[in-house]
Parts: sequence; structure tokens; C-alpha cells
Amino acid sequence: MKFSTKGRYGLRAMIDLAVYSNEEQHVALGSIAQRQGISTNYLEHVFSELRKSGLVKSIKGAQGGYLLSESPSDIKVGRILRVLEGSLSVIDEDSDNTAGSESVIRNCIKTSVWDKMNARLNELVDSLTLEDLAYDYRERNGIDNTMYYI
Repeated sequence: MKFSTKGRYGLRAMIDLAVYSNEEQHVALGSIAQRQGISTNYLEHVFSELRKSGLVKSIKGAQGGYLLSESPSDIKVGRILRVLEGSLSVIDEDSDNTAGSESVIRNCIKTSVWDKMNARLNELVDSLTLEDLAYDYRERNGIDNTMYYI
């Protein structure tokens, strides 16, 4: 499994959004693009998919921008990647379509290797939240991780 640029850049942009936005503070795509070194035009396409999936909200106007539609602690990394990548399977099921005795070997490999890899990959991305990655990003960049609740 190799993640596409869309998946990698989209995840980076979502972490950026989790770090720099809140209910009162929307983030312009240009700001994300500048901080992350990603083309604004490319991010427009990525955020179109993220908006359609309900992961982000867009606010129009001079003070507009994007914000997360849910708390970062409720957004799983797997959900983001599935929106941008589709299936997270390590192989395409149709790519190894053989018949006869070869199919026994194929099924052996499928159940012993590919299915287990898929399960572990999905378990990993579904155990990580956007907040986990945002926290790590803040730590590595010296940004205050203090959460204030009223």
C-alpha cells in the first residue's frame, strides 16, 4: 500500500487545521498551504472532498476559511484516509485472480498475509485520532498544548 499525495497532503492539512482552528477561528487554505508547503490549488481539490464527506466546514467571506466539523478527538485518521484514498487494502483483490492449484496458494497467502496486514493497518489508523497527531505536532513545534475549558 502506497498512500497518494492526496492522502498524505490531506492528512497534513487536517492536522494543521486541528492545530490552528477552533469554533471562533477559521483557517484560510492559503495559510495551511504556506505552513505546509502545499499548493493552494491542490488543497482546494482535497478540501472539496473533505467538505463533501462532512469532515470540514467552509465559511465564506472575507473572514472565512475552514474548520473541523467535529472535535479532533472524534476524527479517526482512518476516516480521513478512506475519504481521500478509498480502500486501505494492501493489494487490489482483482490483481491476483488465478485459477486451479494456484488459487489454493493465492488463498493461503491472502488469509495468512494480506488479510492480516489489512487488519493491522486498519486497526492502526482507526486507533489514532486527529487530536493525537495534532498534539504530537504541537509538541514537536513548541506550540502550547494546554487545553482550556470553560
